[in-house]
Amino acid sequence: MDILDYQTKQLFSSTRPLAERMRPKSLNEFVGQKHILGEHALLRLAIKEDKIFSMILWGPPGCGKTSLAKIIAQETKSLFVHFSAVLSGVKDIRAVINEAKENLKFKQKRTILFVDEIHRFNKAQQDAFLHHVEQGLITLIGATTENPSFEIIAPLISRSRVLTLNSLSETDMSAILKNALNDKENGLGKKNVDLDTEALNLLVQIADGDARAALNNLEILYSYVINNVKSLDNEKFIITKDYIFEAFKNIKDINLRYDKSGENHYNLISAFHKSLRGSDPDAALYWLVRMLESGEDPLYIARRMVRFASEDIGNADTNALSLAINAMQSYNFLGSPEGDLALAQAAVYLAVAPKSNSIYAAYKKVKQLIRNTGSLPVPLHIRNAPTKLMKELGYGKDYKYAHDYKNAFVSQNYLPEKIENSIFYNPTERGYEKIIKQRLDKMKALKNR
Repeated sequence: MDILDYQTKQLFSSTRPLAERMRPKSLNEFVGQKHILGEHALLRLAIKEDKIFSMILWGPPGCGKTSLAKIIAQETKSLFVHFSAVLSGVKDIRAVINEAKENLKFKQKRTILFVDEIHRFNKAQQDAFLHHVEQGLITLIGATTENPSFEIIAPLISRSRVLTLNSLSETDMSAILKNALNDKENGLGKKNVDLDTEALNLLVQIADGDARAALNNLEILYSYVINNVKSLDNEKFIITKDYIFEAFKNIKDINLRYDKSGENHYNLISAFHKSLRGSDPDAALYWLVRMLESGEDPLYIARRMVRFASEDIGNADTNALSLAINAMQSYNFLGSPEGDLALAQAAVYLAVAPKSNSIYAAYKKVKQLIRNTGSLPVPLHIRNAPTKLMKELGYGKDYKYAHDYKNAFVSQNYLPEKIENSIFYNPTERGYEKIIKQRLDKMKALKNR
């Protein structure tokens, strides 16, 4: 290497972000994802034996999807093409396919095509891969932060193996940050700087499992310290969390991962709903605040609580629906942050209220019966008879007016004849439904006399 090449390399190296410089270059350097990269795990064996299969790497930002793809490129004999779904289209795909054909024909080399953010490709663009993946012309590695079930076409999933990558643990994140601080060639090890435990833990917390975010924050913090501390050349300088607050003056909270239309949205609302159903007010509050802090529409949460009040509480606590609606109206009137407490109040009330899905179950039974039996006629005795003809046809004949009888109750059939003995609503012994059940049992006993 001549001096010009060396200087160019040094300049390029110094301008590349720390997160890019610290990318692992081998499986031994890769941190985390032991479930797919452990000693006897399928992917590790496939890489070592150079038998890579088409795969979709699904995981949150900064968990190692791109780094893993580059390691596969480094440690296999295939030609590797990095493709961005954000910047490329079908025309670019065709060019890659044609190049893969040439490489296979003249060099006997397979092509591994890495597609970053593959979920951004539309159906037609994803279709363009299908035949070539199936024929083995290319080995596809797609990376996505979105649930493949929603974003990747089924035929492409069936021709690939979906590998789930997890958020990096706090231990993994700490190791990555320490490596960056100690690495003298690619990291920040040229200066005698370290983090104390509190500062390290805070950086890990802020990044929320995202290694890229953690390294970016560390680089900003390091630059701040270098430019503002004078005694770095003498002895080891320990960065405390106070320096983090100085460097990031607007630092307040963790940057929570959330997507209002993606899997996180459905996972969190599901966790909230199930915590309410499971009568756990602490978990319900946690998921409620997680959603609010992540930017979820509070009125969406309020609507779900209104639904919950009928579906999972029903008549076991007749105040539940009113409180849920009041919370929604209160939030609509106050907005955030004042209205957030109304939602929290409703969530706790719904969580501790007695539970019954009897209304929900009864509704489903009736709905299914109607689909099976169609439009059964209304019994004549409970039909309205506003005209002479209707009266002559028997409309309303022999109808018994309940208020003319003791306790405003009389035994009488109100269902179509074909299903007159059907029972849909079965109240529980919980909350107010216990009283309802006692009333129904008493009325059934009177009917059977």
